[in-house]
Amino acid sequence: MDINTANTTAVNRMMDARPILKSVASARDVIPGMKDNLFLHAGPPIEWGRMSGPLRGAIVGAMLFEGVAASEAEAASMAERGEVEFDSCHHHGAVGPMAGVTSASMKVYVVENAEHGNKSFSNLNEGYGKVLRYGAYSDEVLKKLHWMNDVLGVALADALAQSNGLDLRALIAEALHMGDEGHNRNKAGSLIYLKLISPLIAKVVKDDAAESEVLQFLGDNALSVLNPVMAACKAMTDAAHGVEGSTIVTTMARNGTDFGIRVSGLGEKQWFTAPAEIPVGLFFSGFTQDDANPDIGDSAITETAGIGGFAMATAPAIVTFVGGTPKDAMNATLEMYEITFAESKFFTMPSLEFRGTPTGIDLRKVVELGITPRINTGIAHKNAGVGQVGAGLVRPPLVIFEQALLAYAEKYGL
Repeated sequence: MDINTANTTAVNRMMDARPILKSVASARDVIPGMKDNLFLHAGPPIEWGRMSGPLRGAIVGAMLFEGVAASEAEAASMAERGEVEFDSCHHHGAVGPMAGVTSASMKVYVVENAEHGNKSFSNLNEGYGKVLRYGAYSDEVLKKLHWMNDVLGVALADALAQSNGLDLRALIAEALHMGDEGHNRNKAGSLIYLKLISPLIAKVVKDDAAESEVLQFLGDNALSVLNPVMAACKAMTDAAHGVEGSTIVTTMARNGTDFGIRVSGLGEKQWFTAPAEIPVGLFFSGFTQDDANPDIGDSAITETAGIGGFAMATAPAIVTFVGGTPKDAMNATLEMYEITFAESKFFTMPSLEFRGTPTGIDLRKVVELGITPRINTGIAHKNAGVGQVGAGLVRPPLVIFEQALLAYAEKYGL
């Protein structure tokens, strides 16, 4: 068995994937295996008793949104009694930022990989403030979610139906040339998204007030493109998954308790997990490191696909949000070349003379060098309902890569 040949296949599949934003639809209608009492969450699988505050809060909020529970207490009791089911977004081709909770009636983006045919999904981005993805579930949060489903989601669905889809690989490539890194800094990408979607929205939304509200919501939210970008990265990394003999990491995800990875050559549902680290970064006024929850979210799928923390060199302004200096951003990208198998053919960085971003985390290199991936991340308060308290940097525990390499050696008789 030639590991390098297997890795070449996996990484080429990842890079050649062409994710197209095709539609917006209700989760139950498009996500494989979705059902009314199932709640998907970020990160590796986890049961209610081990869930962190933000994830529990988001589950409660989703149950209130769906109408399966009338109060926080009822939702928690139902969860404890096993009356609702939980599963990882990744087991259903989906991803979600932070808590990542997706329920059956929520509108989701549908992304299709035009090169290989696989599909991926992500919920809609709520913007900043008290939001479900950080574990908030007040009446204000639920009201916004219903507006997003009934007005924003319908407008996006009707708009995309007027097009052949939006090329997200091209969008990401352009945004990287405009100062984004694709994870925590998405200002350029969100404006490109607004430019592409707004003429389509204008065609289909007949009520002027609703059209204005939708366009302002998208324009005011510098994270509006994050969710479709995450789904694009999921489509790319899923295309690389399942290559026999490959040591390429195809998933990095956190549920607020555990950090987990999956590896291309080690099966669909084989996770390697360890306790998630607490991010270190910059905190909003009134909050400190003591308020932070351990790392949470599926958004590390961006780093898995070769952007985010791996592309910090092209987004020096990211340090004003996550901490550090522009030189640190450059060094972060340079370090990631040490543990990756290839350089992207499509995602390039002007600041490095248009060198491709580090792509394809190689399990062997991580363990040999003791260098773990760099991830840009938001920081959630450890208690449900408080919301985001900052942003910063985090790395996965080295032990999960060591576990995966041992499992690889056992599987392949090495």
